[in-house]
Amino acid sequence: MGTIRLTVGQAIIKFLNNQYIQTDTGVQKYINGTFGIFGHGNVTCIAEALYDIKEEFPTYRGQNEQSMALAAIAYARAKNREQIMLVTTSVGPGATNMITAAGVAYTNSLPLLMLSGDVFDSRLSHPVLQQIENERDSTSSASDCFKAITKYWDRITNPAQLMQSLPQAIAMMLDPRTCGPAYIGVCQDTQSMAYDYPESFFTKKIHKLVRSRADKEEINEAVRIIKAAKKPVIIAGGGVLLSNASEVLNDLALQCQIPYGTTVSGKTAFLANEELNIGPVGVPGTKAINVLLNEADVVINIGTRLQDFTTGSWSIFKNEDVKFVSINASRFDAIKHNSHCVVGDAKEIIKELCEELKDYKADIKLINQAKENKKIYLKYVEDKINEKNEIPSYANVVGIINKLATGKDRVITAAGGLPGEVNTIWQSKGFNTIDNEYGFSCMGYEVSGGYGSAIANKDGQNIVFTGDGSYMMLNTEIYSSVLSGDKMIVIVCDNQGYAVINRLQINQGAEPFNNLIQDCKLAGDPFGVDYVQHAKAMGANGEFVSKIEDLEEAYLRAKASSKTYILHIEVSKYNWSEHGDAWWEVGVPEVSKKEKIVAARKNYEENVKAQRKGV
Repeated sequence: MGTIRLTVGQAIIKFLNNQYIQTDTGVQKYINGTFGIFGHGNVTCIAEALYDIKEEFPTYRGQNEQSMALAAIAYARAKNREQIMLVTTSVGPGATNMITAAGVAYTNSLPLLMLSGDVFDSRLSHPVLQQIENERDSTSSASDCFKAITKYWDRITNPAQLMQSLPQAIAMMLDPRTCGPAYIGVCQDTQSMAYDYPESFFTKKIHKLVRSRADKEEINEAVRIIKAAKKPVIIAGGGVLLSNASEVLNDLALQCQIPYGTTVSGKTAFLANEELNIGPVGVPGTKAINVLLNEADVVINIGTRLQDFTTGSWSIFKNEDVKFVSINASRFDAIKHNSHCVVGDAKEIIKELCEELKDYKADIKLINQAKENKKIYLKYVEDKINEKNEIPSYANVVGIINKLATGKDRVITAAGGLPGEVNTIWQSKGFNTIDNEYGFSCMGYEVSGGYGSAIANKDGQNIVFTGDGSYMMLNTEIYSSVLSGDKMIVIVCDNQGYAVINRLQINQGAEPFNNLIQDCKLAGDPFGVDYVQHAKAMGANGEFVSKIEDLEEAYLRAKASSKTYILHIEVSKYNWSEHGDAWWEVGVPEVSKKEKIVAARKNYEENVKAQRKGV
């Protein structure tokens, strides 16, 4: 067996650069490059290795470790988990800045490979720059923080460890059952060490996507439950997209005449005009599908972890005898709320169900009701988009952009009020064309995610919807996008504060406090930010849109721009799209001297009666 002598840093990059994946479109690189911010913990060894292959394995310079890790997540989502980007940082705060991004990847079951420097294994120089010393555990460092929020964690202290560690990290990310973030910390002295690695460790490796088949008995029991149903409803989650199961699920729905709704992650698994796609589910959705779930006798959950926004905090299923069939790659998610679980790949399982349910059809009354509900929902959307307002609403803005967008344009949004508005108002024209980060609901994902999407998606525009609050939290990758030439359109919907949290605060009986700028501690009059000038200072183009009638032409100018373009428009603090009619549980004080809070608590106690207690 031949060997090759490399440093640990060189070996890591050489191995990663030789990982490939077989997809429906052929063999392609699995890791398409890296986002990097260099510091003393990775610049001398990791960066040295990256420099040597910078043309075939490009390095994108981030401005913030969290934001570039979020960009890597958005890249993986745009590629439907079939390709990823590495993220590398220095030691200490550079590494821990990625923890929030790890939470996004973990919650959404998305691959994220994080590689950072770590403290010296020899300890001869300790305490070193940016080291946290633990008096109780000398083996720990700041990097141990990642253990609670990654699917794979390792610290490399010996060169030979790479041959076990790197393949395990790749395998975890490629397996739909375990997919999530991987963190590898490499001690700074270990990075520089040379070792005689087997040449075979660096041969081209072609991975294949795993499609696990379900146990036959699990399939049979699911068929029995569904055949006994008169009012079945399907909830389609993001796992439908990740499995490329959209077409077969729609076929199943048509064959069995079962209406379906989508979670936030699953929204663009289907086009809006599909006959039995009734609309988005739950709190940020529409009662068109929610009322069907109220009465359903069987709910078929496919590729969803059943988050509270989907289930109305488990109050949306009002039939006491309802049964759940949950199809999921993860048994952890599939068994929730006493569901009959069918564990495996969604596409393969649905194909089997199509075969076994050839002679089954749901009650015709259910379909008639579903179609009528959808008409009412679509009329609501149309009216909301065309509503005349002194100050534009989110719906006004989202509706106009939806009209102008093509089936190849991608929308990126995240926390605050916009995810619900996009989920309710936007009518999908293409598959996997919305990245709505509502799993971890991470403020700041919007611009960062737009950058990652812009690198991945060259077939259409990458449209970011962000509020002023999220923009202020994390906007630096606007600069990165201009530097690298990866254009996005950033629409800043400015309502002068955290308006959706202000709404929640007021609705639960409290006084408006510390959310809208006008309700904060002020030294003088409240004032806003000139987001256009701010973005222009980072090299972007942009303009302020003073009235909704000007938005269409402004968007067309943004579309024609050769580089990132900002559209800044003021929107209402109080005008929301509300068609879900589902309860969401938040804590309301049990004791208060404020009458509004006492009333809100009574409302809470009434709603919680409908909450299913674990079954």
